[in-house]
Amino acid sequence: MPDSPTESFPPAFLWGAATSAYQIEGAVREDGRTPSIWDTFSHTPGRTAGGETGDIAVDHYHRYRDDVALMADLGLNAYRFSVSWPRVQPTGRGPAVQVGLDFYRRLVDELLAKGIRPAITLYHWDLPQELEDAGGWPERETAYRFAEYARIVGEALGDRVEQWTTLNEPWCSAFLGYGSGVHAPGRTDPAATLHAAHHLNLAHGLGTSALRSVMPARNQVAISLNSSVVRPLSQGPADLAAVRKIDDLANGVFHGPILHGAYPSSLFEATASVTDWSYVLDGDLAAINQPLDALGLNYYTPALVSAVSGGASGPRADGHGASNHSPWPGADDVAFHQTPGERTEMGWTIDPTGLHELIMRYTREAPGLPLYITENGAAYDDKPDPDGTVHDPERIAYLHGHLSAVRRAITDGADVRGYYLWSLLDNFEWAYGYGKRFGAVYVDYATLTRTPKSSARWYGEAARTGTLPATGAAA
Repeated sequence: MPDSPTESFPPAFLWGAATSAYQIEGAVREDGRTPSIWDTFSHTPGRTAGGETGDIAVDHYHRYRDDVALMADLGLNAYRFSVSWPRVQPTGRGPAVQVGLDFYRRLVDELLAKGIRPAITLYHWDLPQELEDAGGWPERETAYRFAEYARIVGEALGDRVEQWTTLNEPWCSAFLGYGSGVHAPGRTDPAATLHAAHHLNLAHGLGTSALRSVMPARNQVAISLNSSVVRPLSQGPADLAAVRKIDDLANGVFHGPILHGAYPSSLFEATASVTDWSYVLDGDLAAINQPLDALGLNYYTPALVSAVSGGASGPRADGHGASNHSPWPGADDVAFHQTPGERTEMGWTIDPTGLHELIMRYTREAPGLPLYITENGAAYDDKPDPDGTVHDPERIAYLHGHLSAVRRAITDGADVRGYYLWSLLDNFEWAYGYGKRFGAVYVDYATLTRTPKSSARWYGEAARTGTLPATGAAA
């Protein structure tokens, strides 16, 4: 039984799980696939915990039928996955490798046969290494290459897949990949960070147009943003100015041009010492500002910031990995603080109110635009019991709290159409290697055996009934 009548969700609500190609597929040298920036990065000593890589990951490339059957058994009705760019277009240029596309054709057919709605993300951080060698996202040409890639995948799968996302978390691609260097390709250049952000925006716009040129009009095109909920340490003017600066760098740099056709003027002012933005050419903003069919929001934890007192550089406890380089160009006068409350294994504070706040913000930013929660979840130190079961009551409580926040937002007038749990499976967690488990399904990395955790059964019951079970009601 639901905890209260308000815990019921709309009948058409999508209950899904999400993954990304490099984190689960493995088979990195099979069927024509060439290295991505994450292959190169993870094979570079010192870049990932324990030198771990996605070479095998959880072998989804060979086990996808079992994984789809697992989703169906749980009762999920949607699955968000990403396509590996170097599996489809190994050099980032030219014709597709059909055997690479065939994997995704088989995956989509398997999902549809099980009554699960596929949702494709075109880019979840695995840029073909050859494009990075040519300059990567700081170079304008990469946006044109992305549009070509989008057209290839849209032509191949647009007849069967209706939900499309161009980019997942472009903030991470630009600011962690080219700013702090904790993500691939591991560069630390503040100006390149902002070049990359603009060209990711341009890639989204050009990719959206490319998809629409080859797909049925019924298909939805979206982008998934990990927009930050940025809160001030105090209501003092300096701390509120710090919030504005980080909000521009985390949020406005993407939703400004994508939703409104313009970058915030305050962003230009804050980063004037870093770049002159001369790479924003005539016509770029119109190309980026394509009408969207939906917006994906990824949420994990809020940020708490203040001005740095005394003019010294402040701590950056922003949850984005250890680095001597800031991911925030032009924000050396901003300090990040740990928010109070319980934390996940990632050290991220658990705060469902931030998700409600984020949803309502974008309900105002983009009135009438359907929203999807395309990632939300938590890492915990999950271990099997002696009988092989995996109990994770902390994750159940986390999901209950955040899904309740989604339901409150719907009650408050937000048009939220679905929720994708991050993640379906324990997997390669980027620079953290295999040390952080986000999955609803436990993976024994020695045998690759899958075991649904109690949270998977709880979430499956929510999906089947459209209501939230009590937190102690895992099957």
